Amino acid sequence: MIRLNDILEKVSLNFPGVDLSLIEKAYVYTAKVHLGQVRLSGESYLIHPLEVAAILADMKMDIATVAAGLLHDTVEDTFATPEEVRELFGPEIAALVDGLTKISKMTLATHEEQQSENFRKMLLAMSKDIRIVIIKLADRLHNMRTLQYLAKESQVKISQETLDIYAPIAGRLGIDRIKTELEDLTLRYLHPEEYQNLTAAIAWKKEEREKYLQEVSSIISEKLASYGLAGRVSGRPKHFHSIYRKMKAQNLEFEQVFDLIAFRIILGE
Repeated sequence: MIRLNDILEKVSLNFPGVDLSLIEKAYVYTAKVHLGQVRLSGESYLIHPLEVAAILADMKMDIATVAAGLLHDTVEDTFATPEEVRELFGPEIAALVDGLTKISKMTLATHEEQQSENFRKMLLAMSKDIRIVIIKLADRLHNMRTLQYLAKESQVKISQETLDIYAPIAGRLGIDRIKTELEDLTLRYLHPEEYQNLTAAIAWKKEEREKYLQEVSSIISEKLASYGLAGRVSGRPKHFHSIYRKMKAQNLEFEQVFDLIAFRIILGE
């Protein structure tokens, strides 16, 4: 379970010497107004804003954004008011929390023909402060990570909404790590049988895959050095949803998919 100290440590590493009192104050307030609330998992509701703040800290977001991550549900789900948040935390954080509250009240359709309208709504929120959308993505990511506690109908509805709206927005913002994790999590609930088959097949090849990653990375690094180029080589398995999408598009079995690994070369490091 994530703790406040874990978040403070992450932020301190990102911003050495920064004053952490605003995050600490946001934590105390959040703990107070969410006191007694529990999630469907039976855990204290406080775990959710802590996890959201931790995701934002991992993304190296600024102090105000991390604090707003802790406060993001206070106005929507507790007796807290926008006026009180503004008085305690100032206009910047109040505006972030207000933007998140408004997004949560949007009716976001997930039919393909209505996607442009969905994106316009989200872009409208972005135009005020892009951090609002980033916090919302962190919120959705943690909710998807804990979706197993909801009824199946809710799992499917939220997963489809995530696939249609939030994953593409993460992609458009260039936040690939969140985009790919959101897509993989949706596959688990929208196509559970295929997800289980893929995870089993990929896990079975794990040792072979890791050996291949090391060997090819070494070969590429040697080639770079032979041309006098300094760079960093990294390899990663392609994520589940990407493999699933290719199998469906080309009518392939898993054994017929050969590009399961992607390599990235960054020069000048």
